[in-house]
Amino acid sequence: VMAYCEGGDLARVIKQRADRGDFFSEGEILDWFVQIVMALHHIHTKRILHRDLKTQNIFITKARDGTMGLVKLGDFGIAKVLEGSYAAASTVIGTPYYMSPEVCQGQPYGYMSDVWALGCILYEICALQQAWNGSNLLGLVYKIVQEKQPPLPDFYSEDLKSLVNNMLSKDPAQRPSLAQILTLKLMPSLDLL
Repeated sequence: VMAYCEGGDLARVIKQRADRGDFFSEGEILDWFVQIVMALHHIHTKRILHRDLKTQNIFITKARDGTMGLVKLGDFGIAKVLEGSYAAASTVIGTPYYMSPEVCQGQPYGYMSDVWALGCILYEICALQQAWNGSNLLGLVYKIVQEKQPPLPDFYSEDLKSLVNNMLSKDPAQRPSLAQILTLKLMPSLDLL
């Protein structure tokens, strides 16, 4: 099924904001983020690992008044169906800037690898830049595995900063599940969506 998302992709919207130096409000960020979390949670309940979450694969509709509307998760071209609750994938695949440390190190990975990529997306929406950059793949992988992302701007809440830090934990067991994220007091009320 294909749908036209006249707002383009999230990467384009972030770039436009970065070019203007116009940060998103925390409310805007969380409205989009909760939609992405809910979409990812849905596919995880179907035992589907996306494996290529990135801002270019999140599409935005426009509301009737021309403002940005709903977000849609797309591009399931390299998604994988996991056979059981504890199953893991092992193929190194995905976009380097969003690869989890376990993928970078060639370790088996599961749903928490998607949570890592979602943390990278949340960071990018907040900071208007990617969490890690490198002049080559080896340098980028080293930063993902060994370094902490730069801090978010001070005007975001401590709760939001903490969520990003937890999602970008190097240890997948320390990352929050999508169900846990949805219950955070920081998240917008689901009945508003």
